Amino acid sequence: MFDFTDRVALVTGAGGNLGRAVARAFYEAGARVVLADRTTEDLPGIFPELETDPDRFLVHAVDLMQPESAQGLVGAALDRFGQIDAVANTVGGFRSGPAAGDMSLDVWDFLLSLNARTALVLTQAVVPPMRSRGQGAIVHTAARAALSGSKNVAAYTASKSAVVRLTESMAAELRDEGIRINCVLPGTIDTPENRAERPNADFSKWVAPEAIADVFLFLCSDAARAIHGAAIPVYGRS
Repeated sequence: MFDFTDRVALVTGAGGNLGRAVARAFYEAGARVVLADRTTEDLPGIFPELETDPDRFLVHAVDLMQPESAQGLVGAALDRFGQIDAVANTVGGFRSGPAAGDMSLDVWDFLLSLNARTALVLTQAVVPPMRSRGQGAIVHTAARAALSGSKNVAAYTASKSAVVRLTESMAAELRDEGIRINCVLPGTIDTPENRAERPNADFSKWVAPEAIADVFLFLCSDAARAIHGAAIPVYGRS
């Protein structure tokens, strides 16, 4: 569908359900792929190609809460491949809780950091080498929940909304430098964990990670060259 031959894609959260689908999609489209996650021990089992096609991969542990760790990731990618053309950021998480009035500030701080701080830290690290080449595409993962608040998930919805606003703001700041920044808004993703939590749901209405991966590739491809600051709904039929 898309050709990323001679391009380098950096995928964060590569060990997760969405991250592995995105990384595999980039690999199958011809890219060299940087697989980044907090821990990397499980990645060889997820990607047997690390052994059969090692020249097209770099595995690197990263804590995107920490700017120095993100800088280390970007530096390692540049040392190995010399460029970063696409960044697919799938890092993030969900936590529900009590009503906002009773919510611990620790929960608020945790989700704002996990979902929004990580997006900012990663973008700040990867923009300089993209700027020096005058090109690059970055796609963050927000969520359908970013569009409106609902009870008992105030921190989550606020953090994902922050990802959307960050995407819009940085896209406006960087579009004249050849750097495109967009985000995706998944609905309920069809994962083993979600199936276990909601066993009576109609799984056919959920969105497969591979379908979301296709949107990541589109947004990082030349076909999306005119798209800046978009938040693309990827809901399946949910």
